[in-house]
Amino acid sequence: MYVGDISSVELNDGRRMPMLGLGTSRLEGAYDAVKSALELGYRHIDTAAMYGNEEAVGRAVRDSGLKREEIFITTKLRNDGHRDVDHEVDTSLELLGLDYVDLYLIHWPMPERIASWKTLAKLVTGDKIKSIGVSNFTIRHLKELFSNSRVKPAVNQVEFHPFVYQPALLDFNGDNGIQVIAYSPMTRANKLDNPTVAEVAASTGQTPAQILLRWSVQHGVAVIPKSASRQHQAANMDIFDWELSKEDMAKLDGLYDGFRVTEDPESYP
Repeated sequence: MYVGDISSVELNDGRRMPMLGLGTSRLEGAYDAVKSALELGYRHIDTAAMYGNEEAVGRAVRDSGLKREEIFITTKLRNDGHRDVDHEVDTSLELLGLDYVDLYLIHWPMPERIASWKTLAKLVTGDKIKSIGVSNFTIRHLKELFSNSRVKPAVNQVEFHPFVYQPALLDFNGDNGIQVIAYSPMTRANKLDNPTVAEVAASTGQTPAQILLRWSVQHGVAVIPKSASRQHQAANMDIFDWELSKEDMAKLDGLYDGFRVTEDPESYP
């Protein structure tokens, strides 16, 4: 188990973010899950207003006994919260019971995204938000953002795993200094029994879940797997002291079949 100094990456605003975090979307028992993850050594917790668990996540963070600055907390703007971004930020902070969040994201590319981004670009100069980013933005959405603002997102959080591998999107983010974060990096367990994933797992002595997580990390992508199981949380940490071979990476790269666990953000105009 990899505990302690979890590998991190420097964002384009100079702040550091752990490459492994705990996702909390649709996570039952969020309080206990976050508390367990923090005890194991996780230092990156991802939540969102739309998840309805900010209060539980914040309470677990406060009850952990850890210093606030030791934990990287992400939350996100509700799709129906674009009318008053300032209010949404304040509401999330109140529910979390925290003075600030480390990263605040536009959750989906809603029609009001440009105006909301400009508001966040102002807010990030204050004390409530340390870094800002986007989620589910395609290359088209990012180009639109660049043409309307000089402030680039620190991260773009997208569904990312071999079955929806988009090298063009990954390269575009990288070329623009945007860190990609993978949500649902293990396909919500839908593809853990894929023959190729199973073959690579067997040959390396790792679990299929660890193979998918390591694949993302070797592509330079941070991962926020969801798990309420302490055993699985611990296993998900064990991805930093071994590597997949070039041959295995190529096999996994070739698994694209368009499978998604969420909607395709290209459907957002």
